[in-house]
Amino acid sequence: MPLIRTGRRDGSGPRPRDKFSVPKADLLSLFVRPLNQLGWAYAVTGAVGSMFYAEPRFTNDIDVVVRIPSDGGPALREAFPEPEFYRPGLEEIAVEVLRPSRGHLNVIHLESGLKADFYLVGTDPLNDWALSAARMIPVSDLPVHVAPPEYVVLRKLAFYREGGSEKHLRDIRGILALADPPLDRDLLLRRLADAGLDALFRKVFPDVNERP
Repeated sequence: MPLIRTGRRDGSGPRPRDKFSVPKADLLSLFVRPLNQLGWAYAVTGAVGSMFYAEPRFTNDIDVVVRIPSDGGPALREAFPEPEFYRPGLEEIAVEVLRPSRGHLNVIHLESGLKADFYLVGTDPLNDWALSAARMIPVSDLPVHVAPPEYVVLRKLAFYREGGSEKHLRDIRGILALADPPLDRDLLLRRLADAGLDALFRKVFPDVNERP
């Protein structure tokens, strides 16, 4: 199957995961470890997700696609307890969990200001794909479920379309150049087309569409 690899990378083989680091490593411990303990399906995406496939950069927040049960509000609040964390009330959690699309919750570690953005799966087939294709990548003693790189690219391009921030394009370029193994081009373009993002992708990354 056709794979994407632009740019070059020194060395060969995947990056040793015991050397993986993020600028705010506590993001994983603070927000991913409780999700593992809850046993809910989730996938890290966004800036932290891109770091697993490209280069570290500074960030104070972590984006996570997560499937929270309809009655999961009390468990969520218990996993992120006061006074250490700000977390939404039970009514807000229930409302967001039931949204068919764009459900969203914030959890904030008050001492550090680090934040998790939880994006609820809803009925979005792309979010279902993120969970079903998530890769389990160990970071020290912590297993982390990371969305596939094609999904991270798609969501970052969607955020770029909405807000125009160049940081999303920088992250995408890093993933396209450094993901190991490289991205599946046909899968990526097919998913981009499903999301109405293929024209924008071809415009901002024309070199990716050049077949070897």
